[in-house]
Amino acid sequence: MTFIDEHKLHTILENTASPSASAVAGILEKGRRLEGLSPEEAFLLINTVGQDAGKAIVETASYIKNAIYGDRLVFFAPFYLSNYCVNDCEYCGFHASNKSPRKKLTLDEIREQVGFLIDMGHKRLLLELGEDPNNNSIDYLLEAIDAIYSVKSRKGEIRRVNVNIAATTVGNYKLLKSKGIGTYQLFQETYHRETYEAIHKGPKSSYERQLYAMNNAFEAGIDDVGLGALFGLYDWRFEVLALITHARFLANTFGIGPHTISVPRFRPASTVEMPPAHPVSDNDFLKLIAILRIAVPYTGMIITTRERPEIRETAFRTGITQTSAASSTAPGGFGKKNSKESQQFELADKRSLDEIAASVMNQGFTPSFCTACYRKNRTGNAFMDLAKPGDIKEFCQPNSILTLMEYLEDNASLESRTIGLDMIKKSLSEIDNATIRKRTEERLERIKHGERDLYF
Repeated sequence: MTFIDEHKLHTILENTASPSASAVAGILEKGRRLEGLSPEEAFLLINTVGQDAGKAIVETASYIKNAIYGDRLVFFAPFYLSNYCVNDCEYCGFHASNKSPRKKLTLDEIREQVGFLIDMGHKRLLLELGEDPNNNSIDYLLEAIDAIYSVKSRKGEIRRVNVNIAATTVGNYKLLKSKGIGTYQLFQETYHRETYEAIHKGPKSSYERQLYAMNNAFEAGIDDVGLGALFGLYDWRFEVLALITHARFLANTFGIGPHTISVPRFRPASTVEMPPAHPVSDNDFLKLIAILRIAVPYTGMIITTRERPEIRETAFRTGITQTSAASSTAPGGFGKKNSKESQQFELADKRSLDEIAASVMNQGFTPSFCTACYRKNRTGNAFMDLAKPGDIKEFCQPNSILTLMEYLEDNASLESRTIGLDMIKKSLSEIDNATIRKRTEERLERIKHGERDLYF
């Protein structure tokens, strides 16, 4: 028996009646108070029909996002170290029975790839690699992290390394913590046990190992963790309720909810024959993002370049606070073209970082490369204490401006620089605290004169 009570969740799903307008209004008002939602309340929003109700849900999600995080949108890059894997997961391009070429980056190749990423403008990475005790040992990962942090260039450095690796031991999580990682991220893929066990072969086939990985991470001292489900493997409504349940379990057990929730939607890969068993429409996908934002208001929500630009742009307005940009899902994929056969999955947004940055600024969002909370120890409980009432925005707003100025000075095209300077001017005017606004203006001048890595 786990904290995911499938019988209870399916019982909730069996209620097909549309909620009353007053019930929906009450739930949305609770959402606006930043109180979050129970699975039962979230499902009432899932069951809403009609254009007016849908509009109200989206408007509430947008309000919550802005109340807590403001207009900033954090950028990161996934960084694949190796596609060796002993698991044979049916949906993944790295599955063990795949006979395509395998690649594991050397430390020199890692440093070279990091150089490409720094030159683009990236400051934070999400490390990815398959589960393979021989090829992808914990020692290799620790050496890789050291190599990444060692790269310094005229255009900056990587300031935060997040990690997405297979569930492991408390001891290994402690080793990762000692290397200065940020968030530990792991997706359940699907919370539906029968589906999970049917599509996973290898060590990852243990449902409990996957589900309780965050418990081990917390025990090891990692206090920022990231949840997610791969939408398309099972009924998206069930996955949303399960994600909310998981978030509440962590908050009740450890006093700290998930730092992030990711919403990857099934994407094809050249070596994957499995179609999504439960395809998620664009409308349902955007709806689930909005509902998760209302249900778990404090969490960062992540969308990746799996999605088309137009879907991503709508999602940014709906509740997303973090996004990948200029991604590659193949080891060694930056700075060169790679065979599709070496990719974990196909990308739908292939624009450059600069193109995406210009696009989001034109939509009114501030691209942020900020890593300040991690480096000021505003993690775990400290972060939650600021995020839950919406006070974290007091740091997010000026820090996003400062990192944007770095990007404009070091990496941006002329077009992006022009748009960005206007964005900074506008964003400065929106800082209510006169002291913080003045200190931000002073630091912007210091950045113009060559200083870097200034933050609140």
